[in-house]
Amino acid sequence: MLAFILRRLAQAVIVMLTVGIVAFFLFRYIGDPINAMVGQDTSMEEREQLREKLGLNDSAPVQFLRFIGNAVQGKFGLSYRTSEPVGRLILERVPATLELAFCAALFILVVGVPMGVYTGLYPRHWSSRLLQTVSLIGVSLPPFLIGILLILVFAVTLHWLPSFGRGQTVDLGWWTTNFLTWKGLQALILPSITLGLFQLTLIMRLVRSEMLEVMRTDYIKFARARGLTNRAVNFGHALKNTLVPVITVAGLQLGTLIAFAIVTETVFAWPGVGQLFIQSVQFADIPVMAAYLLLIGLLFVVINLAVDLLYFAVDPRLRNQVGSAREAH
Repeated sequence: MLAFILRRLAQAVIVMLTVGIVAFFLFRYIGDPINAMVGQDTSMEEREQLREKLGLNDSAPVQFLRFIGNAVQGKFGLSYRTSEPVGRLILERVPATLELAFCAALFILVVGVPMGVYTGLYPRHWSSRLLQTVSLIGVSLPPFLIGILLILVFAVTLHWLPSFGRGQTVDLGWWTTNFLTWKGLQALILPSITLGLFQLTLIMRLVRSEMLEVMRTDYIKFARARGLTNRAVNFGHALKNTLVPVITVAGLQLGTLIAFAIVTETVFAWPGVGQLFIQSVQFADIPVMAAYLLLIGLLFVVINLAVDLLYFAVDPRLRNQVGSAREAH
């Protein structure tokens, strides 16, 4: 187990180093940040002084080593757009994105898994066919269109929910939360559904296909022959054995929710990290963009490591393989 974790950590370091290289060299060619920081009346001498102050005149390897060294310490420099520390800018917006992703993930699991189980147990029922048809709509429509339609129906027409922003929040130290106010919870509903609808259909179809496959296996037939109830067979045996692929996809989808919340945050004017990234692209704010990419890469690495560790808790075959390998040595 320890060797497995150490091997995964070594792979994570290599992945993060690769992400750092991509983040640094990719964003060097999206535009000149000096143009976004100064006005048209700024002289060439003042521009050159600012470039020297920011270290933009140094060679690429020197800038990259400085970037990696600062990133390891959690320092990403100053934003070219606001002249504020990048770490503080991201930290202020991380709660909004994480709470949005958490609510979307909760929506996916609470709705998607039961729908997948039901359509897997009763594949020929008319309601299962209806759910599959609805899921096709969820896969086909782009998130920005889903968000606009939800705003049109529930905010503009019915006036039930807010159409933009986080609503009322509560400060808990450096963390601002929507969960402690009614208006804050209302503001989470539409963007959470928009962000999670596409992944919900994927989880539903995955659970359905796994349930259909598991229900045809011999051990399910033996469980029924032993006189176990349908509930014990369906949930104690069948559903439990579908969890390994579901955990894999659900873990990756959680990272995807955070990484691709940009569209949803833009549609709903949600003050998260994704909206900060869009604003940074417009102003060629390289430190913020590089820090965002590193943050997303770190999230994926941590989530993948957590998913791998969950395998040992869910699938006893992996624990047996580790034990057999240890005995062989």
